[in-house]
Amino acid sequence: MRQTKYEWLYVIGAVCPQTGNSSGLLSPYINAEIMNIYLKQFSTELAEDVHAVLIWDQAGFHKSKALNIPENITIIPLPPYSPELNPVENLWHYLRNHYWSNRAYVDYDDLRFAAIEAWQKAALDPEIIKSVCRAKYAERNY
Repeated sequence: MRQTKYEWLYVIGAVCPQTGNSSGLLSPYINAEIMNIYLKQFSTELAEDVHAVLIWDQAGFHKSKALNIPENITIIPLPPYSPELNPVENLWHYLRNHYWSNRAYVDYDDLRFAAIEAWQKAALDPEIIKSVCRAKYAERNY
């Protein structure tokens, strides 16, 4: 007999389907405070002349009054129950399918290292991001 135990690791990220750039953060939990840490980090990663638009679902920590949105970031909330409109959702599916599904992790560090390794292999590869996260509706028409 064995007791099932779960520990969670949240991968928070943003992608640019046009350039293939990505930004990420790992956290053992997720709330408005963690989102503020991520937004601050993400804001500093942007070039001075770049204004980022993040497409978010309406999770409680995305709608919190405690969020501090940096001036170089705009948030666009998705309508309820429409994750298919968010390009980064495809990255989560890709990571689960290629790296995280049907695996047992020895301990939390093993889980964390698996998340880091998957992020480095997939999310830091601009061609994978451009392919997996492509959103035709968000592309520029020149």
